[in-house]
Amino acid sequence: MSTTMSKTATSFDQAIDTIASYVSEYTVDNFRALNTARACLADTLGCGLLALQFPECTKLLGPVVPGTIVPNGARVPGTNYVLDPIKAAFNIGTIIRWLDFNDTWLAAEWGHPSDNLGGILATCDFLSRKREEEGQAPFTVHDLLCAMIKAHEIQGVLALENSFNRIGFDHVILVKVASAAVVCGLLGGTKDEIAQAVSQAWIDTGPLRTYRHKPNTGSRKSWAAGDATSRGTTLAWMTMQGEKGYRTALTAKDWGFYDVLFKGKPFVLNQELDSYVMENILFKISFPAEFHAQTAVEAAITLHKSIKNRFDEIERVEISTHESAVRIIDKQGPLHNPADRDHCLQYMVAIGLLFGELRAEHYEESTASDPRIDALREKMFVKEEPRYTKDYLDPSKRSIANALTIVFKDGTKTETIEVEYPIGHLRRREEGIPVLFKKFERNLRSCFDEQRVSEIMELFHNPEKLDAMPVHHFSNLFSLA
Repeated sequence: MSTTMSKTATSFDQAIDTIASYVSEYTVDNFRALNTARACLADTLGCGLLALQFPECTKLLGPVVPGTIVPNGARVPGTNYVLDPIKAAFNIGTIIRWLDFNDTWLAAEWGHPSDNLGGILATCDFLSRKREEEGQAPFTVHDLLCAMIKAHEIQGVLALENSFNRIGFDHVILVKVASAAVVCGLLGGTKDEIAQAVSQAWIDTGPLRTYRHKPNTGSRKSWAAGDATSRGTTLAWMTMQGEKGYRTALTAKDWGFYDVLFKGKPFVLNQELDSYVMENILFKISFPAEFHAQTAVEAAITLHKSIKNRFDEIERVEISTHESAVRIIDKQGPLHNPADRDHCLQYMVAIGLLFGELRAEHYEESTASDPRIDALREKMFVKEEPRYTKDYLDPSKRSIANALTIVFKDGTKTETIEVEYPIGHLRRREEGIPVLFKKFERNLRSCFDEQRVSEIMELFHNPEKLDAMPVHHFSNLFSLA
């Protein structure tokens, strides 16, 4: 026997209603947001293709039952998998997050809004094939971009002043919420149905962050987003099959989200939902490094040439950074796997100083076994610079500053290299986008022949043609099926 709530019993909690209203009523028409979303789509898919070079990632992919092919199924980029939208969402979400090398959002909560592309692309692809078979108009890439912008906005605005990491939850809770909302909208959900799907996502809450932190750092952090966008897609699908939501999932006394997890405090939503997050998103363009370390790695690479023959002379490496970096990536002691290393500020700086570059392969054991890395790490001193913390939290700046100074045994030192804004920041967008597309082209070549690479690059250089393309045709370009 089951009990469901009447649709008209009461109104939904305000935060849930706000999200549902935005998904069902807001029209995306901001040129800068759409232009940025195209770059985000390219970068996200490119990073997913590059991840296919890593067996620890590919072992998680494919259908539950090997050999299963779903009618009108969604394609997984760079593979021959044809899957149901929920499993495809996991596959796509996993590959695009595996290397931690595309977009980032930094605020009270951190995260990667492009993680939602797993559910969005899988759903749009499946529905477009189904629609075409039924003689209806398929979704276009423009529709896909608008869905991305909305998912970015939901996740990013919720993250501005609401910290889930401080209660031990991982940021992918917001991926689950955003994916549930936007995918339900793509499935044709009404405002009320979208609210029901969102309420289910909040009740699910989120996984613990322990897999991102010592002593439990592990590869789950690389598939957690795929899991979250897949779960959000599941909840949206269940809602459209008639499963009802819970209208006071957040505010219910004793048992609601606020009382159980936020000490009775409601979420802070101090700005309207529009396209702010996509417009201001941060791209990881040059290095597959946790974003709080991006400018530190840039500074380390700048210093590489002047100190590359003086490693034995180094007395200490002084790193000035912001509070969030100290809290999550200041690590000492043994690092046990790539997931541990790519979230260690000192490890990433050491690689930049030693090699003058940082690539995904540098997190593997073949590089990590170099004794010079740990020798350098032991000489590093990390301290918070209050000005960097202040500017990190300033909505008019959103800097991610780091500074490096190397002190030698003879008392001399290098100049202090300070980098406040990484190349993927809005303040360096004009400089960054051409480099982003060069990165995209390199990543395409990791998977496709020159003819396919040229076809895809030409498409992204023609926005009108790209936007008008049916999603399933677009997906076919990235598929081996």
